[in-house]
Amino acid sequence: MPKIEDGTYVLIVHNDRRYLKRVKKGESYFGKGGRLSYDELIGKEFGFKYGEYAILEPTLEDVIMLGLRRETQIVYPKDSAYVCLKLNLKNGSKVLEIGAGSGGLTLVFSRACGKEGKVVSLEREERHYKNLKKNLESFGELANVDLILGDVDSIKGDEFDACFIDVREPWLYTEKIWEVLKPSGVVGTIVPTANQISETLKGLERGFANIEVLEILIRPYKTVPERIRPVDRMVAHTGYLIFARKVKEL
Repeated sequence: MPKIEDGTYVLIVHNDRRYLKRVKKGESYFGKGGRLSYDELIGKEFGFKYGEYAILEPTLEDVIMLGLRRETQIVYPKDSAYVCLKLNLKNGSKVLEIGAGSGGLTLVFSRACGKEGKVVSLEREERHYKNLKKNLESFGELANVDLILGDVDSIKGDEFDACFIDVREPWLYTEKIWEVLKPSGVVGTIVPTANQISETLKGLERGFANIEVLEILIRPYKTVPERIRPVDRMVAHTGYLIFARKVKEL
C-alpha cells in the first residue's frame, strides 16, 4: 500500500463532500471538519480517519472530476468507461484521440492501454494544449502518451486499433480516420446535440458498419439509511455517443 508523501494528492472526505488536495509539508487544510495538518499525514498509509475526515487514496474518477483544470468540457467518467469498453482497449492497444481538450479522457485511455500500449492525443488549440499538458504532468503517467499540438493531418503512416473524436464537427474527420484505422477497428465520438448525430451518421455511411448511437444516464441516490431516495440534482445528458467499425470492400 503506498504511503502519503510530501507532494502526494489525497482525497479528503467530510460527510458527503470530497476534496482533492496536494499534501505540502508545513501546511494544513481547513474545512468544516476543522484543521487537518498535512505533516501528520506524511508517512501514513491511505485509508484512515483524521477527526471528522476520511483520508483516502484518490481514484482516477476523483482526479478527473476534482483535480483537472478545465478549459473545455470533459468526457465524464460515466461515458469514458463505456467508451473504453466499446473501443476494446486493453494493454497493448494503440488509440488515436482527436480533440484531447483538458485531458480527462486521455488519462482514462492511458490507463486502459497499459504500459505496452500507446495513446496519441491531438489538440489543435495551443492554449488548450498547454493546459492539457499541465494536467497530465500533474496527474498522469505519460510514458504511453504522445501529445501533439496539431490536427489529424499530423498523423502519417500510423495504424490504430481505435479512434475517438471529440470535436464540434466529427463528420469532417471520418475519411481520414478510415485511412488510419485497422480493418474492423472502432471509431467513437461524442456530440451534445441531435442534429450533430445526423451529420455524423452521414459521414459514416461509407466505409463503416455496426453503427450505434446511445447515451448513458446515471441516477445517484442519497446514502442515508433512514431516507433512501434519489439526490436532488443529477448530471443527466452529457452527450450522445456514436460508435462504428471500419470495413473494406473485397
